[in-house]
Amino acid sequence: MVVQEKSRMEAMEGNQQRVEVNILLLGAHNVGKSALTVRFLTRRFISEYGDIESVYSRVDRIDGQEICFNIWDSQYAQKSSSVSDKQLQWADGMILVYNMCDRSSFDVVQQQLQQIRRSRKPSSVPIIIVANKRDLQRHRSVSGEEGRLLALSQQCGFFEVSAAETYHGVLLVFHRLVDLVKETRAIRKSMAGVRGIVRSVSAVFAKKRAE
Repeated sequence: MVVQEKSRMEAMEGNQQRVEVNILLLGAHNVGKSALTVRFLTRRFISEYGDIESVYSRVDRIDGQEICFNIWDSQYAQKSSSVSDKQLQWADGMILVYNMCDRSSFDVVQQQLQQIRRSRKPSSVPIIIVANKRDLQRHRSVSGEEGRLLALSQQCGFFEVSAAETYHGVLLVFHRLVDLVKETRAIRKSMAGVRGIVRSVSAVFAKKRAE
């Protein structure tokens, strides 16, 4: 009985340590959103996918903490560059993907960024821009400098990767986004604490004035 009780306590502690992060992948059709997702989830590269929109989950341990990745692989952008309100409210962080060999896909990312920024402040949702298909960069039509400048102007992270060639680069993208989400939550919590102190002090002075 003692061992069972201890196991239950350990399980509860483990649950308390787990952090859930909702990640939304956006971008034009055929830029490699699903390839990036599956490469991260399984380490495998699959070149062709159907048009099924899905939410996937994976649990990793990062620096001793369990992170539950919920990844929404959006197919919505195939017909439109619009991002739905449901997606915007669901996401803790976003990955916007373009094909560095296809300038029109870079344009789609810029359009989606504008819509996101109209709906959510930069400080509320971290974004990483990913230039995919680095293995085909001899056909590049979007320079690395253009990608980095866009990311800098929109306060986003930036990576150039090849989902087809490497797992490690894709892993870095997802882990970096989790770091940014955790930083954003910590800042939000700190600001909430400051606002609470300000309200308390204001209430005290208001009470003294009333007396």
